Amino acid sequence: MKILPEISRTLSEYLLIPGLTTEDCTPDRVDLGAPLVRHRLGEEPGVRVTTPLVSAIMQAVSSPTLAVALARAGGLSFIHQNQRIEDQAADVRAVKGHDHPASRTDDRASVDGEGRLRVGAGINSRDFKDRVPALVEAGADVLCLDSSDGYSVHQARTLEFARETYGEDVPVGAGNVVDGRAFRYLADAGAAFVKVGIGGGAICTTRAQKGIGRGQASALLDVVEARDAYAQETGVYVPLCCDGGLLNDSHMAMALAMGADFIMLGRYFARLDESPSRKLLIDGQWYKEYWGEGSLRAQNEARYGQRGRMVFEEGVDGYVPYAGGLDDNVERTRAKIASTMISCGSTNLRDFHRDAVLVPVSAESFKQTGAEVQLRLPALTSAE
Repeated sequence: MKILPEISRTLSEYLLIPGLTTEDCTPDRVDLGAPLVRHRLGEEPGVRVTTPLVSAIMQAVSSPTLAVALARAGGLSFIHQNQRIEDQAADVRAVKGHDHPASRTDDRASVDGEGRLRVGAGINSRDFKDRVPALVEAGADVLCLDSSDGYSVHQARTLEFARETYGEDVPVGAGNVVDGRAFRYLADAGAAFVKVGIGGGAICTTRAQKGIGRGQASALLDVVEARDAYAQETGVYVPLCCDGGLLNDSHMAMALAMGADFIMLGRYFARLDESPSRKLLIDGQWYKEYWGEGSLRAQNEARYGQRGRMVFEEGVDGYVPYAGGLDDNVERTRAKIASTMISCGSTNLRDFHRDAVLVPVSAESFKQTGAEVQLRLPALTSAE
């Protein structure tokens, strides 16, 4: 038994110290582009996004409709793997076959060398020998292992299969992890990127059910240090995806400042028109259904390894407030992240990683983070 000499911290427990805002720090000059897959230092990655947001590998989130909209907005979706292989492959084909002029002319768009919208797909460490070839044939640009805990020989074997079968042509991300040991294990196994985060999702109950996980800030800081050391030792940069612990847009900016290259979001996208779940009117307010891949509703046995049936849950089934269309929400989020970067004196994510200055906040300081204002209306007279 070993106890780490630290407190497990969340993204809410830090603030950014403003840097010098120069004449170059204007919204039109901020570049949010990020690498999605591993590459040698000084070389361009095979897959990039212009908006560092990707959608979670979830039934309630990543439909072909959302994948098209997010790719056009510069991000990328991962079609969920909790379905028949042929159905998932059909979803990938639907995105790759989507014909829209913006996919050929818009830079904000994520497109491949043929001008087709990019799309990712989730896989698992059980039926990968059948699922991976089908998704590759369908045209998936990048794959990602879908697991709550990725530090396993099963993920290493899946990565080995993909590498031996396709070489570097089929990038496969792995995870999730919360420390540097696990990052290095998956990086050595050939992971295209590594997802960071266990138990921090809005509908994840892994920490409560199994007692494993780590505060998202602590996890990121540890894994970022390992990522940078790995790059210096090997000359290979393995991007990091922050997955979980993101309650608002400022948390996204904080995760990027700490060194994440891009962010995976579930709840954020589940709220939107383009997600596949139902829109419901409850007590006068509109909601969208949202459920975790570890919930009984999902019955995701391939992800959690509870063979035959789900005997306990690592996620819940609920609702999120409806938020409208993807374009407006992503544009707003991009503007907020860009504004934060400008305040910190950065115009691209690499400089943001390097130059950001963070400080932990006390409990009393945290209370002052949000606005507390009471609006008092003047009393109306009978004449009024």
